Amino acid sequence: MPSSGHRLRDVEHHPLLSENDSYDSAASSPADADAADRVWFIRDGCGMICAVLTWLLVVYADFVVTFVMLLPSKDFWYSVVNGVVFNCLAVLALSSHLRTMLTDPGAVPKGNATKEYMESLQLKPGEVIYKCPKCCCIKPERAHHCSICKRCIRKMDHHCPWVNNCVGEKNQRFFVLFTMYIALASVHALVLCGLQFIACVRGQWTECSDFSPPVTVILLIFLCLEGLLFFTFTAVMFGTQIHSICNDETEIERLKSEKPTWERRLRWEGMKSVFGGPPSLLWMNPFVGFRFRRLQTRPRKGAPEFSV
Repeated sequence: MPSSGHRLRDVEHHPLLSENDSYDSAASSPADADAADRVWFIRDGCGMICAVLTWLLVVYADFVVTFVMLLPSKDFWYSVVNGVVFNCLAVLALSSHLRTMLTDPGAVPKGNATKEYMESLQLKPGEVIYKCPKCCCIKPERAHHCSICKRCIRKMDHHCPWVNNCVGEKNQRFFVLFTMYIALASVHALVLCGLQFIACVRGQWTECSDFSPPVTVILLIFLCLEGLLFFTFTAVMFGTQIHSICNDETEIERLKSEKPTWERRLRWEGMKSVFGGPPSLLWMNPFVGFRFRRLQTRPRKGAPEFSV
């Protein structure tokens, strides 16, 4: 209900509440602080299937590279160097995927549009704030409601089923790293496939693999198709994300042609805001800021996300 000091509107776009004035779930109550210390996870069937499929495809690529191409090779250092490089890329890619999937993208707490909270904002008379009618929260600036996560997400770029999560303010960095490492691993796998085909043809398919020639061909062709598909998708997403960060504009804002009501950051300022701090090798590390969360097996009722 509107109070005499301000007005509340049930709309979804262009909120006047800034990010600094937003509701802080970590400081509101012990229960909210306890909830903030849990791992984020979305219970979406399609998203979970896509996430598992992503892991299986990476594991398949690692199997073919390691057991079909590198271990049978007679060149010891060729096998060691390429094996270490590819497996490092695979580990970094999967780690970035996990961080993207299990990190709160910047969800606004549900049901914070209460009279008590609105009074605590100490708004000026006549000032308008906006409430999301779907999750009953005060919408900060540049927040959008995700129909899959059932939450308003700060600086929501899009919902990606391959990571079973929204890409937003708090996990965009990990999503960018995920797309980059997958693209690099795909290029590496394609190069190894090309070299393996050449070696097998020159050796007339004798001793080039521990598998029979027909099985080797099938495995390599499928890996090439997977590599091309993954590289195309992730390279495009990586470029799109970097462009959005440099322009300080999310994909939703670009598609909706929303006029910026915020002061755009400069390109490097946007990069530093997303990756944290000045340019360094830490930007490439998906483990930065990682800490073990408390295990909680009982899901929260009435919400698609739960803590594990």
